Amino acid sequence: MIPVRLFSVRPWTMLEGVKRGTAPPRAGLKPGKPLPQQAPPRPLSMGCVDCAKHREPPGKKPLSEKKLKKYFVDHRRVLVRGGSGGSGMSCFHSEPRKEFGGPDGGDGGSGGHVILRVDQQVKSLSSVLSQYQGFSGEDGGRKSCSGRGGAVLYIRVPVGTLVKEGGEIVADLSCPGDEYIAALGGAGGKGNRFFLANDNRAPVTCTPGEPGQERVLHLELKTMAHAGMVGFPNAGKSSLLRAISNAKPAVAAYPFTTLNPHVGIVHYAGHEQLAVADIPGIIQGAHRNRGLGLSFLRHIERCRFLLFVVDLSLPEPWTQFEHLKYELEKYEEGLSERPHTVIGNKIDLPQARANLAQLQARLGQEVIALSALTGENLEQLLLHLKVLYDAYVEAERGQGRQPLRW
Repeated sequence: MIPVRLFSVRPWTMLEGVKRGTAPPRAGLKPGKPLPQQAPPRPLSMGCVDCAKHREPPGKKPLSEKKLKKYFVDHRRVLVRGGSGGSGMSCFHSEPRKEFGGPDGGDGGSGGHVILRVDQQVKSLSSVLSQYQGFSGEDGGRKSCSGRGGAVLYIRVPVGTLVKEGGEIVADLSCPGDEYIAALGGAGGKGNRFFLANDNRAPVTCTPGEPGQERVLHLELKTMAHAGMVGFPNAGKSSLLRAISNAKPAVAAYPFTTLNPHVGIVHYAGHEQLAVADIPGIIQGAHRNRGLGLSFLRHIERCRFLLFVVDLSLPEPWTQFEHLKYELEKYEEGLSERPHTVIGNKIDLPQARANLAQLQARLGQEVIALSALTGENLEQLLLHLKVLYDAYVEAERGQGRQPLRW
């Protein structure tokens, strides 16, 4: 019969014995007799200690893809290496009752290529890493088994990416789905089966796989859009892009609100889509790299036609148009002569209508006066954009080229 007093032991007394590493007294042992030898009890926190041993040391966590997309990068230097080829195998066939089975070493697999592929979902070079290593091929095996070739490594880049090597353009990825082999994979080595000949019936020679191609490439992004809005800071380009498309560039009452090019899509009937780019503000001397300068002037090169946005609320608005054309012409000869239209923004402000008449008289061409804030006369701009787009499509097809589609 178990004594009743054993059931009166308090729980904290039992836990205290375990915590201190001593076993609680057992029933039936005499008070003066020592306890039998036992393994030391396992501490309660041993599981946490084991987890801590296998836990990776704290370090800088890589940025997620969502955070990388927040940064706009239009230049990237990339070191690419193709995958190495697998080595060939040197062995001989082994089978009962076949004394001279002959060589049966297989060839190694070829290394994987590194390929740049255009993806319309990628809008910047921020997700492109500084170096890439292709997948290596497997070594050859017995019974003339060849090693598996390395998988192709694809690098996603945005539309309009220029690939340069040593200052020379080697690829222009301007259409969705375009690909360029940045680095070739190495060839696989040959097994001793490959060297079998009439004068050499038992070759032991095998060759290692070749290393992959290594190149240093410079990627440069030039925004691809049908229309490019060009204007001085605070001319209202971002507000206008928000008004005619679903793009949401930042808008504020201070210069250089837009620091990165934004592309908005204007939808028309018949599923026609027209891309309009908001180029950051240009100032006088931009062709000498003043302000944002050359960093964003190059994004205008790919635009098929231009929209000069002029602030009608400022005195002598025609000088803005003259300065803009001068900066474009100094940057690239003939750039200012592309098909274009002049937009007089902020018609809702005082003195704007009076300046509109003077602007039209100075330029001698039609000026589309509108207000991006109130939406006044936006329909005229959309109709004129469609006319410019149709003329571009017809010109491209007349020269046997495929027009840019979004």
